[in-house]
Amino acid sequence: MTAKQETLKNGQVKISVDVISIIASIAAAEIDGVNAAASGFVEGISSLFTKKNYTKGIKVEMKDNDASIDLSITVDYGYKIQDVATKVQQKVKTEVENMTGLNVTNVSVNVQNVVIPKEEAIIEPTVEVKEEKKTK
Repeated sequence: MTAKQETLKNGQVKISVDVISIIASIAAAEIDGVNAAASGFVEGISSLFTKKNYTKGIKVEMKDNDASIDLSITVDYGYKIQDVATKVQQKVKTEVENMTGLNVTNVSVNVQNVVIPKEEAIIEPTVEVKEEKKTK
């Protein structure tokens, strides 16, 4: 699937719809409050660089030089959903336009879930105190 094709002096440049999806995914994951692990952006350290994980949950439709992007996210509990979604829209639009030269006409954000982020366990040392019985 070719999203954008441009003929240059030395040949052609083709930008795949998958590339646009990857850019959108990375941009969305950079927003505070977006839970990347739960939204399908990253499903583990071993698969960070596979195209499959970055394009999951993202749909790109092209018409000429215009792109419409539909993406699904999961928001961390405690964040204002509308604010997170608005920031995702702005960031995705800016990054895709800057990196591809396309005109992003629409960024739809579907919030699929709210999750409580896992906190790192704090291990406190335990001290055992023994009382000695006094003998009379």
